[in-house]
Amino acid sequence: MVNATIDGLDVGLDPIRSMEGAGGAYFMQDSYGERFVSVFKPIDEEPMAVNNPRGLPLSSDGEESGRRSLFGGSKGFAGVPPTLMIKCLHYGFNHPEGVTNKIGSLQMFMENNGSCEDMGPGSFPLKEVHKISVLDIRMANADRHAGNILLGKDQDGQTVLIPIDHGYCLPESFEDCTFEWLYWPQAHQPYDSKTIDYIKSLDAEEDIALLKFHGWDIPVESARTLRISTMLLKKGVERGLTPFSIGSIMCRETLKKESIIGEIVQEAQDSTLPVTSEALFLETVSHIMDRRLDEIAELNC
Repeated sequence: MVNATIDGLDVGLDPIRSMEGAGGAYFMQDSYGERFVSVFKPIDEEPMAVNNPRGLPLSSDGEESGRRSLFGGSKGFAGVPPTLMIKCLHYGFNHPEGVTNKIGSLQMFMENNGSCEDMGPGSFPLKEVHKISVLDIRMANADRHAGNILLGKDQDGQTVLIPIDHGYCLPESFEDCTFEWLYWPQAHQPYDSKTIDYIKSLDAEEDIALLKFHGWDIPVESARTLRISTMLLKKGVERGLTPFSIGSIMCRETLKKESIIGEIVQEAQDSTLPVTSEALFLETVSHIMDRRLDEIAELNC
């Protein structure tokens, strides 16, 4: 992917800026100009970032979503395309001073038939919706809408959902979690045994160690988010909760009403001292979460 992207630039083929989305995203061509091989998203052109090409206002707290783009690998459980951080130089990117180095995420371009905005959710395979729900809950995704789930086909011609654009994952709090799939019928169906086994295998500490190994020292607040969301996902499936039930715990019903996960975290903060260790704080969160989940599971019986 990287070599093909470089080859396209070397022969003079310009990045092509996407007309969709709220940030700057560029389709990178192969050396023949016959196909797209990757998509580059510069950090400084993300929504609310300083060089956003859409003219969106700057973030008031300096938080730019692109800084959380991560190293990636081969296709995993949720089917996120291979992604990595790169530095790229080209005059075609949006910058007031012209040519400049840009740091951002480079993601493999996936052949697709449009996004989930173009089709009713009733036709989506159950396991495809569930795999994305696991990813979004685990990563506390604050920007999962139908436009960043692509529709594709596997080798057998079956419909697959391809999740893209994860710049708003692992936020520093649970204030803005948004899951489009909550409104789809598949979210009300329980996870199958294979998915439950995968969820049980998740280990937030291993994830954090892996990120550090690949050069990203995850911020304390984001690490806490990952630990708590992973805890919620695992405890939720232990009680037989559906993706809808677990996802609803993470999302606000209204802007003025705190989410259940936000209430759990706040109660834990109120119950501990500022000098409390992270381990003891998470233990407190765990106890409170157990109580709240038991109440929800009882109501769902």
